[in-house]
Amino acid sequence: MKKVIASLVAGLFATSVFAQAPAAPAATAPAVKAEAKETKAVAKADAKEAKADAKADAKVEKAQAEAKSDVTEANADATKSKAKARAKATKAKAEAKADKAVDNAEAKKDAAMK
Repeated sequence: MKKVIASLVAGLFATSVFAQAPAAPAATAPAVKAEAKETKAVAKADAKEAKADAKADAKVEKAQAEAKSDVTEANADATKSKAKARAKATKAKAEAKADKAVDNAEAKKDAAMK
């Protein structure tokens, strides 16, 4: 009986060794090609995204530069307008002073004639 059990156990172990599924074969050629294609597509998408980001950054920088130039131009216009207004005010004061001097001179002349 012991021999029968021993032979059954030995047979069980022997068949279990040969009954194992074969090891998974290395990746097949189509799978390798598909993986390479996927990697290439991912790299292409990343490059496209980086290009779009760079383009958007360039647009933002351009808009900021334009805004700065607009502000500078507005400041220059404001300074020019202030200078013109001051010149007009100075001219008006000078004319008023001249008119007052003429009026005073005429008043003195009239007073001297009386």
